[in-house]
Amino acid sequence: MRFIRVWQRDLKVYRKTWRINFLPPLLEPLLYVVAFGRGLGSMVGSVIYQNNEISYVSFIAPALIAITIMNNAFFENTYASFVRMYYQKTFDSMMATPLTLEEIIAGEIFWGATKSVIATIIMSGILSIFNLIRFPSGLLLIPLAFLGGIAFGSVGMFFTGIIPNIETFNIPVFLFITPMFLFSETFFPLTTLPGWAQQFSRVLPLTHLVQAGRALCFGMISHGLLLNVDYLSLFAFLFFPLAIVRMRRRLIK
Repeated sequence: MRFIRVWQRDLKVYRKTWRINFLPPLLEPLLYVVAFGRGLGSMVGSVIYQNNEISYVSFIAPALIAITIMNNAFFENTYASFVRMYYQKTFDSMMATPLTLEEIIAGEIFWGATKSVIATIIMSGILSIFNLIRFPSGLLLIPLAFLGGIAFGSVGMFFTGIIPNIETFNIPVFLFITPMFLFSETFFPLTTLPGWAQQFSRVLPLTHLVQAGRALCFGMISHGLLLNVDYLSLFAFLFFPLAIVRMRRRLIK
């Protein structure tokens, strides 16, 4: 449990700049609701999702939360972790303590997941003002955010272990994050895509995070939700140890 010390260290740094960190999850839902709900939503009208007709802004609201979960964990464990590792030499300092490498990496990934949870709580509070989240099922977005944060934080740390320099992060962002942002049932239903694209989208972890988030926001607890959670759990289970292996190879020479 000593990885908590790494988590506490990152929390102390976060508390010094918490006002700035609170702004994106506070303002983003307001901007999206205005832009998509009042703007694009007025053109699209309603959307058919799982045989139910819902407003477009209701359709994208859970996706916004899922995207925030992904971005907070992934970018925390790529750019931010790389800066701590390579430029600030924070990892070197921690490795000079009784902490093991596994505990350091685990603490980093858990901190990325914590940032996803914080952002989810803020966004959920804002979106609930517009009646876009149903409760009490909406409260389950918090543990879902932690699971999604572990999954995307792990894959982010995996890339941190293999990229040669900070500029190279543009490659996984372009090839991994951007396709998910566009094709993970975020802004339109999967049924609008051709068959092969639907199958591709179902492999993407963000698709399952979006679908699980919609189920909780709409109060639609079903077998499909469990499948989504199982997929995210498997994704996290695979990439968490892979991240540790890659970081060990990078740091232990």
